[in-house]
Amino acid sequence: LVRDASALERLREVRVVAFDKTGTLTEGKPQLVACEPPGGGDARAVLAQAAALQAGSEHPLARAVLQFAARRWDETSATSPSAATGTRAVPGKGVLGQVQYCGQSHWLALGHGRWMAELGVNCAPLQASADAHQAKGLTVSWLAAVPAPGGSTGDATLPALLGLLAFGDTARPQAAATVAELAQQGIASVLISGDNRGAAELVGRTLG
Repeated sequence: LVRDASALERLREVRVVAFDKTGTLTEGKPQLVACEPPGGGDARAVLAQAAALQAGSEHPLARAVLQFAARRWDETSATSPSAATGTRAVPGKGVLGQVQYCGQSHWLALGHGRWMAELGVNCAPLQASADAHQAKGLTVSWLAAVPAPGGSTGDATLPALLGLLAFGDTARPQAAATVAELAQQGIASVLISGDNRGAAELVGRTLG
């Protein structure tokens, strides 16, 4: 948003432009491409619980999960799970909420690996798979069962890893041309992102 003429005048002094990745350099319409439980578990359960946790969210990754899940429910004539309760966004980390699944209630956390480490979730069973996805430029989110916020569960099995979800996004058609045009004007472009390094570097290489 350009607020006044002086802002336009100062643009001639710009030598570096920093672009956000998702939704700016990319389409911002990620697709869910993988849903994996640890140890040969039920991928459908991972998808169902992730969809319940993100029901009603407008986040691009949430929309990707809900769209994929809706197709699966249609294909199997199954009923989609109920939306989570007590849902809260944890800024810069993910989402937390209480999900009813198979007659049981669980507090679930869905977010990036750094948050999982803070929560004490052991992601080792799926780390190799996550690394492979990220090397391909995919975004990885982790789903885990966690103790109730502010409470003591007494359950030694928590926190527990439930699975991972991997998402792919595509670069905007005009992004590479924009970066190239800026370079011709002597302006360097850099990319900033809260995504994993692999996904960020793939977009960077793709756009020059």
